Amino acid sequence: MAEKFEARVELDDIGTTAEVFGKNDGHLDQIEKTLEVRIVARGQELTISGDRERVEQAREVLTQLQKFCRAGNRLTFQEVGYAIKASQSGAKHALESLATDVAMVTQRGKQIKPKTIGQKKYVETIKKYDVVFAVGPAGTGKTYLAVVMAIKSLRNKDVERLVLTRPAVEAGEKLGFLPGDLQEKINPYLRPLYDSLYDVLGVESTQKYLEKNIIEIAPLAYMRGRTLEDSFIILDEAQNTTPEQMKMFLTRLGFGSKAVITGDITQTDLPRGQVSGLINALSVLKDVKGLSIHTMTGDDIVRHPLVEEIIKAYDKGQ
Repeated sequence: MAEKFEARVELDDIGTTAEVFGKNDGHLDQIEKTLEVRIVARGQELTISGDRERVEQAREVLTQLQKFCRAGNRLTFQEVGYAIKASQSGAKHALESLATDVAMVTQRGKQIKPKTIGQKKYVETIKKYDVVFAVGPAGTGKTYLAVVMAIKSLRNKDVERLVLTRPAVEAGEKLGFLPGDLQEKINPYLRPLYDSLYDVLGVESTQKYLEKNIIEIAPLAYMRGRTLEDSFIILDEAQNTTPEQMKMFLTRLGFGSKAVITGDITQTDLPRGQVSGLINALSVLKDVKGLSIHTMTGDDIVRHPLVEEIIKAYDKGQ
């Protein structure tokens, strides 16, 4: 039987202690269960006991969480989970490096920050390249962070307008059974884009931008025949494009424009046998200079912790 090992961590103050502990000590429970250690609190001092390697990992996690809180951040189960995974992989300062990296501040004063190293690299890639392909599973922030960077570019006057588009895979005969005009029928397919804008800009500001046509949200088919200059263009759910649609979209890019193409190649809604335009583009364009392909992984998932486990289970079953 392995010898029991102990280590101690002293927390700074009551505020930091409350954040690190979490509601009903939920964060400590999360660390204990994941790393299989025992944590005993006496005031602001924490004693960790268990296997030496796991105790050291837990101490690193608690140290990182404390530094993260010192920088004025609020802790959630997502940050705690990420700190645990980072310590297990040997990336000791992963969470600390995210503490002060603000992508944008919303009109309500909310700071939007990358929540993982993969997200941080994604944001940096968008800054550097005019065309970025972001590929990865659901919940990794591909679309949301692209919208954040688009709005930041608009605020900085790097671009004059935003264009957000998605392929409406079923925007044919099946939509004929839905009530309303064409725009009302298509809106459900575009709802995730509206949701991202509402969260970053607020509903009122989003509506003003839409009315002035500074922001345009439209199905991919509406892009045909256009040249988009001085624009930030986001193609979401790109796995549902055909190769012809993808080529059409990419050739819309005009001077002073930037494009981000997001998609999950494991979730395609195209008819059986139809080649995905995103998969095709990743192969055809892999050697083209001036564009970047950024891959997100399960480590970048920032939704409910179960989402990552669900994705892993599906990956194993395929």
